[in-house]
Amino acid sequence: MKETTSVQEMYGSLVFTDKVMRERLPKDIYRAVHKTIQNGTHLELDVANSVAASMKEWAIENGATHYTHWFQPMTGLTAEKHDSFISPEEDGTVIMEFSGKELVRGEPDASSFPSGGLRATFEARGYTAWDPSSPAFIKDGTLYIPTAFLSYGGEALDKKTPLLRSMEALSTQAVKLLQLLGESDVTRVTTTIGSEQEYFLIDKDMYLKRKDLLLCGRTLLGADAPKGQEMEDHYFGVLKPKVSEYMHELDEELWKLGIPVKTKHNEVAPAQHELAPVFETANVAVDHNQLTMEMMKRIADRHGFACLLHEKPFEGINGSGKHNNWSIQTSTGVNLLNPGKHPGDNLVFLTFLISVIAAVDEYADLLRVSVATAGNDHRLGANEAPPAIISIFLGDELTAVLDSFEKGETFESAGKQQMGTGAQVLPHIMRDTTDRNRTSPFAFTGNKFEFRMPGSSLSVANPNIVLNTAVADTLEDLYDALVKIPEEERGEALRKLLRESLSAHKRVLFNGNGYTDEWVEEAERRGLDNLRSLPEAMPRWITDKSVGLFTKHQVLTKDEIFSRYEMLLESYYKTIHIESLTLQEMVRKDFMQGLIAYTKDLSQEASQKKAVLPDAGVTLEEEILRKLSEDGTKIIGSLDRLHEDTKKAEQIEDALESASFYQSVVLQDMEALRSSVDHAEAQIPDSYLPYPTYSKVLFSTI
Repeated sequence: MKETTSVQEMYGSLVFTDKVMRERLPKDIYRAVHKTIQNGTHLELDVANSVAASMKEWAIENGATHYTHWFQPMTGLTAEKHDSFISPEEDGTVIMEFSGKELVRGEPDASSFPSGGLRATFEARGYTAWDPSSPAFIKDGTLYIPTAFLSYGGEALDKKTPLLRSMEALSTQAVKLLQLLGESDVTRVTTTIGSEQEYFLIDKDMYLKRKDLLLCGRTLLGADAPKGQEMEDHYFGVLKPKVSEYMHELDEELWKLGIPVKTKHNEVAPAQHELAPVFETANVAVDHNQLTMEMMKRIADRHGFACLLHEKPFEGINGSGKHNNWSIQTSTGVNLLNPGKHPGDNLVFLTFLISVIAAVDEYADLLRVSVATAGNDHRLGANEAPPAIISIFLGDELTAVLDSFEKGETFESAGKQQMGTGAQVLPHIMRDTTDRNRTSPFAFTGNKFEFRMPGSSLSVANPNIVLNTAVADTLEDLYDALVKIPEEERGEALRKLLRESLSAHKRVLFNGNGYTDEWVEEAERRGLDNLRSLPEAMPRWITDKSVGLFTKHQVLTKDEIFSRYEMLLESYYKTIHIESLTLQEMVRKDFMQGLIAYTKDLSQEASQKKAVLPDAGVTLEEEILRKLSEDGTKIIGSLDRLHEDTKKAEQIEDALESASFYQSVVLQDMEALRSSVDHAEAQIPDSYLPYPTYSKVLFSTI
């Protein structure tokens, strides 16, 4: 009981929560702020002044001396500039001040953040704008105020602004449609998400000895360890004491910040783990996930670990994803993706389910773009991640429900059945009506969809911006068709429209194994895209269809769309460029020295052996030297080719052409070089290698 009380007192203790506001703000001010948060209305300056005064006093009481507008530029990371509360007086003393103007708006230098051409370097001014819907919090003696980030011209330079716009677009269209269907008490619809976060923990000292991990976040060379994940002994396995201590502190620090982390466990690969929170409003959930990733790295350092969030840090074992669990909820507390006991008769559920299906099929390419990064391209399609083909898993029962609905037939559910365990001491277990499909990129899981394509390091703002906007578009189309029909005929008209939509978009439904070659062939026959890499996917982002979608719903302007196109391509080819240079340096300066030293010592050993015992055989030494000599020749050739092709890539000015060259040429050169290096590494004693091997890195936490 004492521990429970302690957690309850700890949870949200560093957050300016609704409870804190209710206790500290005058009633009229609290109501105004609450209205802003609940309904998205504008906040007046006098209200902001009152909030700022209370927020400052609360922050100072909790040890804060500074405040910062915390925002999410298009780097995918977070940014902050700190200002103190002090205001000097004429008598040499200071007072602590914080005004509503300072709360609502900041003015950071925007010149060094990527903008994709939205502004020139000399146009340095940018603005941060307070987001009242995401609560302020205290970290490191500083009051953190979640904000949007805008250019001098008003363009979104961040991920929060378009996310908020997309949430507003979905709410607007969903409310219109629901009210048309008789749900007049619904005034707002919110999207909620829960982001399962996968990550690796490795020894910090070993991390620092590997330039590839230090500079690139992933290993660029390294022979497979004798043991990987093939024994399947790590998933849900016993937590090692050091890892358990880390997870425990992480839980506590995140709870203090009001982040509802609930689940933790070992993942499939050695040294891999997962953390999952409870569902929150999408905007808050995105903020919390960004904060979670920061805290994971910081706390890992205190425990002698390095936390790796790269999507594929180690070749030959699973990479890390971030499963985006997404649902829709009304202001009346109804989950619109909850099928209920009789899904075949639940017209509201079917309306939103089929609208999501239509949105995913119609804008699958944009969903693929939303998770495209240089790192995630290595992960998609492997055994731990879905393929690059977007499809939807519904399960057998829900598929049967839709099949009956499309045919105009009544669906008869068999319901849940009791499982026979064969042991009387065990409780009765009811079998769910459908299984899970871990190979599906977009799976229905009871009362939500799980988008499994995002990579571990990705800001989940990206896929939710696309998903919210796409669903808003299909809802608007449905509303526009339905509103023209007399009220008494709308029920049957809606069913007809939904059947037509389902028939047009059911090609995206697939319950089978997404890893098979047969599915790739079947998907092609269905006309589904298989965009395997970012350069293949990015042109879809700037099509007329894409521009039309985002501008129609005022989520992104045309300039903002093209800026993100340029920025994502630039980030992609810069990432591979850095990896290429890092790999070249590791091989030339580090690995080759170890290879030369070992072959030198081995040659001397063979010579000394022959000198002492002229008749002794040196077949073993000669064979090793021969193989290493062959590897060395291949390594030099591959290294020179990588160097030359990287130089060619540096001369390409067009962003898409550059990204495509890095993907099709430079990456292939890197793979060829790695193959030879890894083959040689497997024959060289660890003592000659200038970096820790896979065996040491992956199993160092044991």
